[in-house]
Amino acid sequence: MEASPNTRLASLDAFRGLTMAGMLLVNNPGTWSAIYPPLAHAPWHGWTPTDLIFPFFVFIVGVTTHLSLSSRIRRGDTETAVTKQVVRRGLLIILSGLLLHAFPFFPLTRITELRIPGVLQRIGVCYLAAALLSRNRTNRQVAWITAALLLGYWALQALIAPPGVSRATLDVSSDTLSAWIDRIVFGSHLWRQSGSWDPEGLLSTIPAIGTCLLGVLNGRWLSREAPLADRLNGMFAAGALGMVAGLVWNWVFPINKNLWTSSYVLFTAGMACTTIAVIAWLIDVRGYRRWAAPFVTYGLNPLIAFVGSGAMARMLGLIRVPAGETTQSLQQAIHETAFAPWLAPRNASLAYALAFVTLWYGILRVLERKKIVLKI
Repeated sequence: MEASPNTRLASLDAFRGLTMAGMLLVNNPGTWSAIYPPLAHAPWHGWTPTDLIFPFFVFIVGVTTHLSLSSRIRRGDTETAVTKQVVRRGLLIILSGLLLHAFPFFPLTRITELRIPGVLQRIGVCYLAAALLSRNRTNRQVAWITAALLLGYWALQALIAPPGVSRATLDVSSDTLSAWIDRIVFGSHLWRQSGSWDPEGLLSTIPAIGTCLLGVLNGRWLSREAPLADRLNGMFAAGALGMVAGLVWNWVFPINKNLWTSSYVLFTAGMACTTIAVIAWLIDVRGYRRWAAPFVTYGLNPLIAFVGSGAMARMLGLIRVPAGETTQSLQQAIHETAFAPWLAPRNASLAYALAFVTLWYGILRVLERKKIVLKI
């Protein structure tokens, strides 16, 4: 089976859905005290499979940004109309992230102590920046912009020590330049678990934009007038080179998700590129589609899955139910009643997470059958 450059590839929905399902799996264990190591983030330097999920999201945003904007231009939309759509969509994604952080809007401290950075906020900023930076620019120009972002970020982190720190360091989270800027700009409106820095902070969004731009370049490659198999071969080779480059850069600029280091950008973008190529080869070249159907379902409504699952998890944690002489969260009650009695701790925690993923597959499948797709 051959797909033309302008054909919507089911593999892109499957990749996005696989990433979304992975996010729900790692974000919703039965208990954080019993999880398998691959389902946890690396403590600081290094990576686990969990650390691939967020950059995969940002990368696929870049891919689909190019495909979407190209489609609008082919339909005859003006440059002004396209720009307005980009700005509107980016701001709505950012607003969705802020509203999710504030949900359920009580007590009042959820608003007054709102965490400003976040996953959706970063995705919205990356989408905005990548769409505007890549507009009307050649692949070479986009590549140079990406290189400037990654090299510039390396220089900032490696050479500039924040006030009160004797020399630039990447080894102490609160002493990095990123942490100092986060505290100056956002004050106390940071990730609650740290209080002194944010994993989606301001400075580290610069290389994240680079991840999105690499996705744009990948989208342009997929749009070439060439046999799909040839395009996928090129993607696989480029992705392998990206992973090697990231591992080499890791020697002097460690792979680190929280800092979104430049080596992390190259390594994860390379892995995303090869993963998409393999999935596309299986689905769009070889025609093996049935295995990917659940992931395609997840990939059709990513915003509903992200916001809806986040809101549901928040409510399950806030609702209190009786537990002997005290109370416990509804989430804890479900885990301890349905899974913990008959499974080992890690397996019970994983089973709860799998049940959560399955529940959301059912919700998204109903929306798919009703042809309900949220687009902004």
